[in-house]
This record gives sequence, structure tokens and C-alpha cells, in this order.
Amino acid sequence: MEKKRVAVIGAGPSGLALLRAFQSAEEKGAEIPELVCFEKQLECGGLWNFSESTGVEEHGSMYKDLYINGPKEVNEYVDYSFEEHFGKPIGSYPPRSVLLDYIKGRANKFKLCERFVRHHTKVKSVTYSESTRKFTVTVRDYSAFDYTEGRLYSEEFDHLVVATGHFSTPNVPEFQGLNSFKGSLLHAHDLRDVADFKGKDVLLIGSGYSAEDIACQCYKFGAKSITITYRSFPTGCSNWPESIKEVPLLERVDPNGRTCHFKDGSSKDVDAIVLCTGYLHDFPFMPESLRLVTGNRIWPMGLYEGVVLEAEPIVFYLGMQAQFYSFTMFDAQAWYVRDVIMGRLSLPSIEEMKAHSEKWGSAEGEALAKRDVKTFQANYVKELIGLTDCPVTPQMVDETLQMGSDWDKHKELGIMSYRDHPFRSAVTGSLAPEHQTPWIQQFDDSLESYLTH
Repeated sequence: MEKKRVAVIGAGPSGLALLRAFQSAEEKGAEIPELVCFEKQLECGGLWNFSESTGVEEHGSMYKDLYINGPKEVNEYVDYSFEEHFGKPIGSYPPRSVLLDYIKGRANKFKLCERFVRHHTKVKSVTYSESTRKFTVTVRDYSAFDYTEGRLYSEEFDHLVVATGHFSTPNVPEFQGLNSFKGSLLHAHDLRDVADFKGKDVLLIGSGYSAEDIACQCYKFGAKSITITYRSFPTGCSNWPESIKEVPLLERVDPNGRTCHFKDGSSKDVDAIVLCTGYLHDFPFMPESLRLVTGNRIWPMGLYEGVVLEAEPIVFYLGMQAQFYSFTMFDAQAWYVRDVIMGRLSLPSIEEMKAHSEKWGSAEGEALAKRDVKTFQANYVKELIGLTDCPVTPQMVDETLQMGSDWDKHKELGIMSYRDHPFRSAVTGSLAPEHQTPWIQQFDDSLESYLTH
């Protein structure tokens, strides 16, 4: 019997999780399908790769000097701890370079990229034949030097997994007069170095984690003032330094191009505006009938168990949720998708799938009302791991949920100092050391600097 073929689009953390899930089954003696992972970048790691330029096609959204804003212990690989990778316990809030090295370390240990990934290969289109129940994936391969425009080719697959993430296509709202702004105007997607704002008055539009972190970074690197303008709710931080203010939503920018007016009647002259307004779930390569349509939600409707496309249950989407858990949740999702593809788990009827999604959708509303997204997502991860042999355990989920609660308390105590708190690994039991340099004094985001200073 001919082997099934599975196309995986994206070799970021969620795509790599699926490759690892299949390989884990293979280690236990199972025969796995043929896996082909298409990755448009030169290396695996997805979002965590950093490009200096924003002029390249589809550059990433990572900016210089970004340090993770939640303890690394919440999203530690059970089969590859931070301690195993670095040979010792390290601080709980490392910079992006450390996370990228860790992601690549797991991929290298299990030879995931070497076996399954076709780098520098961008998916251009996907078509589906209802008669053959197969997908045709057309890609452009830029890896060969003798193809200046890339080599275009197509292959057939039995299953399709979209693991491209949802932090690539900026959401850009309109405000009166914004296009006439005379200062620096950009989306967080195009931000590369907050040091550019030293001595300047900066306006951040949005109140999510992105705005919160960029505000902290701007303060750290010497911005004169930072104003955060929000639509529905402020950030929730009650201890901002004096130079950081939160105000209701921007209404308009004056024709003079510098003065911004807000809904509470206040105004502010600023030198730079950064749109921290989130991203769109965007899958231009997918046919409309197979395209996930959702906003940024902790429970995207239309996905059974958060991953199976109800409209066509041989299509899967990984990592499409707004996230507290990331690596942990990706593994839970990956093991589940693996078992569905391999026939270890049977899917219910379409009606039952939709009813299941409706139930979780209602729970999402309750979680948002209580502002308790972490517990909601912890319960979701527990449901998935209860269905497979995923190495994440309910006890680990409970421990990391407690870490999330402690993280919130640390932020309340000091928004500029919460990254200095250590956490204990739920995988190894080791307590992270307090990093020798407080976060507010760390101005080098390189891996080498973090591990030695």
C-alpha cells in the first residue's frame, strides 16, 4: 500500500512540533507517512528569526532587543529541556536569540529539518480535488543558485497542515489624519530597533502585549515619553513610570501632522507612532473553501479541537489561537493531529464537531468576561493531551498555570522588574538562577552576552 503523503506549511515552532510528533511515533515502532515541510525562510524557527531589514519580501515581525515577556518555563519542551540544551539552568526571561537557539536545538537533536524540511521554498497555491481527495501544492524553490526567480513545481498530498502562524500580516486600522502624520509612522511588524526613539515622544496605538512590551523597551532605551492609546481596555498595568501614560483611543491627527487628539479630549505632540494593532489570519495560498477565517481569538471557530478544519477534516491548522501557552500547546496539538492522520483517533460527525466548537466558544466568552484566558487555555491543552501519548502531563500544565498567576503578580509589583524573577522548571525541577544583569540594564540581546553576563 502506498504511503500517505502529508504537506506541512511552515517550519516554525508549530510545524516543527508536528514533525517531532510523527518522529516520536516512529521511535516507538510505528510506520509514519511521508512528511514534506515547506519553509519559505532559509532556516527553521519561524517568527523567532530576526531580519535587520524590512525591505526584504515578507520580513519577520521580530525586533531587536526583544526579551520574552513570559517565563520560559511555561513553554519548555518535555523531551528537550532548556537545561539539556544549554548544559546548565539559565534565567527565566532570555532574549529572542536564546529562544531561537533552543528551538533549533530540539530540531537538530531529532534531525527534523534534515529529514523533512525544504528550506527557502515558498508555497504559492494549494488546490484540492474532491474526486481524488488529494491536494496539489505548488511551490517556488529559491534554494538553487541557478534559479534567479526560483523553480516552480507541484506535488500531490493526502493531508495538508497549515503551520504558518498568524503574526505576519499587519492589521492596519484607519484614523483621521493619520496618513498626514509628519513623524515616523510604522506598524510593530516593521519595528526593528527601539533605540531609534531615544529622546523622542512616542505614541503606541493598542493595549495588548505588543504595546506593553514596546512601551517598556522605549522607556529602557531612553524615549522622552510614551503614550499608549487603547480602544476598549488599558493594558492593565498600574505601575507605569511617570513618562508612560495611557489614554483612550486616538480620534484624529491634526493637519499640522504632529498633534494627536484622543477621545477623552486630551492631546499630545509626538515624534513617532507605532501601530500595535495586531495581525490578520491570512492564508492567500489556500483556496477559499479551505481557508480559515477568524479574528485573533483564543478559540477560533470552525476548527474542531482547535485544529481540524470542520469544512474539510483532512486539513489542519496549528497554532491559530491567541496564546498564553505556545510550545506546550503546539506539542499537544501536534500529537493530536498526528494521531488523526495516522488513524489512531476517529473524528466524530460534522454536527458533533460543530457542537463541540460551540461549547468551547461559549467557554471562551466566559473566560474573556472573567479575564481568565490562561485557565481556559490550560483546560484546552489538558483535553488534547488526554487523547494522545503527548509527553506533556496534566501536572505540568497545572504547574505552568501557577507560573502564569505568579507572573501576573510580579508584573503588578514592577512592570520594569518582573523579568528578573526566576521560575522552577516543570520538566527538570531546577530553579532558574537570577540573571546577573537586571533586565532594565541589559542592552545586548545576543545569545553570547546573555549566557556570560
